[in-house]
Amino acid sequence: MPARTALAPVTLVHGDEELLVSRAVAAVLAAAREQDPNADVRDVPGAAADPTTLMDLQTPSLFGELRVLVLRGTQDCTDEVRDALLPLVTTPVDGTCLVLVHGGGPKGKKLLDAVKAAGVVVVACAKVDKLGDRLAFVQGELDRAGAEVTAGACRAIVDAVGGDLRELSGACSQLAVDTAGTVDERAVARFFRGRADASGFAVADRAIEGDVPGALVELRHAFGAGVDPVLVVAALARQLRTVAKVASAGRGRGDAIARDLKLAPWMVDKARRQMRGWTPDSLAAAHSAVAVADGEVKGGGTDPHFAVERAVLAIAGSPGGGAR
Repeated sequence: MPARTALAPVTLVHGDEELLVSRAVAAVLAAAREQDPNADVRDVPGAAADPTTLMDLQTPSLFGELRVLVLRGTQDCTDEVRDALLPLVTTPVDGTCLVLVHGGGPKGKKLLDAVKAAGVVVVACAKVDKLGDRLAFVQGELDRAGAEVTAGACRAIVDAVGGDLRELSGACSQLAVDTAGTVDERAVARFFRGRADASGFAVADRAIEGDVPGALVELRHAFGAGVDPVLVVAALARQLRTVAKVASAGRGRGDAIARDLKLAPWMVDKARRQMRGWTPDSLAAAHSAVAVADGEVKGGGTDPHFAVERAVLAIAGSPGGGAR
């Protein structure tokens, strides 16, 4: 349920993080309906709006109900609509509530700057790319669900899910329901064990970090849950490629490297931790082990499970993987 918020005459929801945008709009609508259960709510795409849309907002309501207009994608409004919109922003009409949703980026910046200059309520909904921000999001989701959680569990959730906030939110909600007591790393491991993608990447992480027992345990769990050996090999290959890319990028700023490599910043931070001890030669050997396993699990060998285990042991026990 969206958090309750005070109802402002004009609210700017700015950013392209879909979950945060939807929550921000839902919070305003909840406040509007709390103020007036019969509120007249219109939700209009910016590209479909015309001056008549805004004139309707200024027309006195026949029954005196609160009128709410959600204008999504204001960056796509025509110049005519933008000109008609500004007076409503600077001098709001009594009994109305205007919610402007701007997707970020340079398009429509003139209108965006004018709206901000009017001193309206601004809700920032930018992409959550940094690892620390994702961890804070997970912590906040579990706090709202009334669950105690360890820092290690927050990290494990982010590592397993990645960057999709809806998936992170869903995982947190389910963990809060399923876990009696504190949500810790063991609870997270149990929750994700049946997911093919998360299980494969858990194996890869432990192997690249040189954790032989941990990698083998995760591998047993993955196979026990029915994860295809092909998916585990794919996860090993992808994680090794990421580590190699980040290692070759040098010691620049993480956000700049992430941008150049088209990776999320948290992925760069993770790869930097994992690449300690690895050398070009040991990474090449690890890639070779994965290539051999890839051929065997795709029909070139007789025992796909053993082929994956051999590759995991080769990576975890290599000079790089074993240097922890």
